[in-house]
Amino acid sequence: MKTTLLTDLTVRDICDGFVYNEFEGKGLFGWGGKLVIQPEYQRNYIYADGKKDVAVINSLLMKYPLGLIYFVKTKDGVYEVLDGQQRITSFGRYVTNKFAIMDNNDIPNYFTSLPSNLQEIILNSKLTIYICEGEESEIKEWYKTINIAGVPLNNQELLNSIYSGPFVNLAREEFSNSRNANVQKWRAYINGDVNRQSFLETALQWVSKGDVEKYMSRHRYENNIDELKYYFYSVIDWISTVFIDVDKSMRGLEWGRLYDTYHGNSYSPNEVSKQVNDLLSDPFVTNNKGIFEYILAGSNDTTLLNIRVFNEASKQKIYNEQTKIAKEKNISNCPLCAVGNNNNKARIWKYAEMEADHVTSWSKGGATTDDNCEMLCKTHNRVKGNK
Repeated sequence: MKTTLLTDLTVRDICDGFVYNEFEGKGLFGWGGKLVIQPEYQRNYIYADGKKDVAVINSLLMKYPLGLIYFVKTKDGVYEVLDGQQRITSFGRYVTNKFAIMDNNDIPNYFTSLPSNLQEIILNSKLTIYICEGEESEIKEWYKTINIAGVPLNNQELLNSIYSGPFVNLAREEFSNSRNANVQKWRAYINGDVNRQSFLETALQWVSKGDVEKYMSRHRYENNIDELKYYFYSVIDWISTVFIDVDKSMRGLEWGRLYDTYHGNSYSPNEVSKQVNDLLSDPFVTNNKGIFEYILAGSNDTTLLNIRVFNEASKQKIYNEQTKIAKEKNISNCPLCAVGNNNNKARIWKYAEMEADHVTSWSKGGATTDDNCEMLCKTHNRVKGNK
């Protein structure tokens, strides 16, 4: 399989000779007749819903990238769209006045009714296209790869090639260099391989709040990575200051989000260290990765820890014991109902109407053991909470 990356083709080029079959609902030809937009192996055009097709045009007007597009070059020199026909058909239909977009005053605008400067923005938008050449079996396999399993290059490697330039070169020197003395420290908090761009991807995810492609597009031709470095090192320094101990469960957490949410709070590193070690050694905590946000958030949300719950055998045993005693005393088998003054004071609840609860809550040192288990009616259990 041979691939060639094209970055100079524009919407204007692809729309030259664009033909759309309204009856069949599919784009047929473009690029001056050289491009078959919807080969037989492609699915039907599904963007004509007034939302997805409009989103494509709005992206072009806002100068957002449309993502990778793949063409196959056949042996007779014709090109077929391997991936991207929905986007191509959408902007082709718009340029040929097949649908309108609404302006800020809810007035529909067909392409020919747009101001000329906006028309030019659309037509001059550059596309990122891979031309693929190979045998039919290779093409089919490639089609499966990009539509099911993803292209052989990982996402960050693809973005590096799309937005190549001084910014990416500097970023790779800093974050994709295995000889960087900081890599060992970073590995405590970041998953992946520095050589496969994992650390660069993480740095970009943090600073862009998840919108990596837009961030790379905006900074592509800049000759410094000051913002990227400053933000990344701020997060790393914050982590290592708050959590003075390193544990494998720290790796791969959403540290960028945690930094944004909690870095304005003050913490005692020594107290945090004791909490972390206590929770890591607690046999009832089943989600070690949740420990760090649990502490940062004030040690209240125990759902982050996925505390071990009572099993069915224990619950049935405690239910039977409570119910036997309750019937002998003519009181409710829910201890809280039994001391109340309403109509449930002597009610015997069915097993399905009750839930297990810690007599002494886990957050106050109670264990998930039979001697710390009681069955409460669902109402009382949910009111009791963590009191």
